[in-house]
Amino acid sequence: MTGEAQTVASRVNEQEMLRPQSVATRRAVFVGAARYRRASYGSNHPLAIPRVSLTLDLINSYGAMAPEEYRQGRPASHRELLGFHTKDYIQAFERAQFRGGVEDSDRRCYQLGTLENPYFPGFFDTASLATGSGVLAAEAVLEGVTAFSPAGGMHHAAPGQARGFCYFNDPVLAIQRLRRAGLRVLYWDMDAHHGDGVEAAFAEDPDTLTVSLHMDTDYAYPYQGGRLTDWPGLAVNLPLPKEVNDSEYALAFAVLWPRLLQHFDPDVVVLQAGTDILAPDPLSKLRVSNGLFWQVVRQIVAESPRLLVLGGGGYHPVALARCWTGLWAILTGRSLPAELPATGQTLLKAVEWELDDADAPGYGQQFLALQDTPRPGPVRAELRERLDFLLHHHPLFANRSSAA
Repeated sequence: MTGEAQTVASRVNEQEMLRPQSVATRRAVFVGAARYRRASYGSNHPLAIPRVSLTLDLINSYGAMAPEEYRQGRPASHRELLGFHTKDYIQAFERAQFRGGVEDSDRRCYQLGTLENPYFPGFFDTASLATGSGVLAAEAVLEGVTAFSPAGGMHHAAPGQARGFCYFNDPVLAIQRLRRAGLRVLYWDMDAHHGDGVEAAFAEDPDTLTVSLHMDTDYAYPYQGGRLTDWPGLAVNLPLPKEVNDSEYALAFAVLWPRLLQHFDPDVVVLQAGTDILAPDPLSKLRVSNGLFWQVVRQIVAESPRLLVLGGGGYHPVALARCWTGLWAILTGRSLPAELPATGQTLLKAVEWELDDADAPGYGQQFLALQDTPRPGPVRAELRERLDFLLHHHPLFANRSSAA
């Protein structure tokens, strides 16, 4: 293991991880919309939960957002959507919303109206708003601020199909906006699932590098690609072993982040901040705490030349809202009290969702404290071997770095 990796891994237990303190130097904005308070994804779906609205309410319970830090999102234009998605797909999507349902032929062709990507009233407008908001956030970054668009991060959508709960691929459109401004983009995907749609979109662009740390696709969606030996367009993929803990994730980040930042030398970083890597998440097989999540974000904030943050996966509403509230504190340079405000506690306790598990370890603590209990542990040889393979065989690293 490198000295650098040892240092970061050893810090997992330290007190500095307890609060989402920040080294932010740029002003930050939160891109949201009242529409996210509406029910979406129908019923009995992992995303039929409050996410953006719950996060915003928890932030406001702390009094941690000034009026000038909030920006109203906007829908994507057809011209923007056509930068990645096909005309036929967009028309089928709009047609389904107008008719109040998806025709069988469109369902089969475009994967709209399925259990995975369900129809719900206004589903085109909701997806378009999240996508346009990502582009608006990219434009805010071009103005010199850091932007957070939590409704975004829908990284699975393909040009002509909805995939993996994702209807439009807002990370692709946001990156396209940054690329039109001539910026070299490093896309860093923290989501528990492989960022396959973004990777495929920029495989031929030498000025966009996609990096994804995710559950192994041998056992997790999208069940293809994202393997250690997959590097289209020099993409970097690290499939993580099941039950990855804080110490292991810290090591993976410590080995990859500084090297990629140095070797690729981006003008801007786009961070997909999916919270489904967190231990409580029902769709994740990883066991990371939000304290470690914040530790990673702090370093990304400190070392990125410019930064755009998008949402992503996250299917435990309480864990997600606490995590993204801490993320917002980091982006804005705030230090929040460890104990949740009384209004915040009431807010989180009032959330009703089908997968709520009162018997889960630490269930009550999630309503009292912003931070999870840290989850350090041994660093398995399996992870070290995967990092070692990347450093010795991936074209970006080979002959430049020592083994992990």
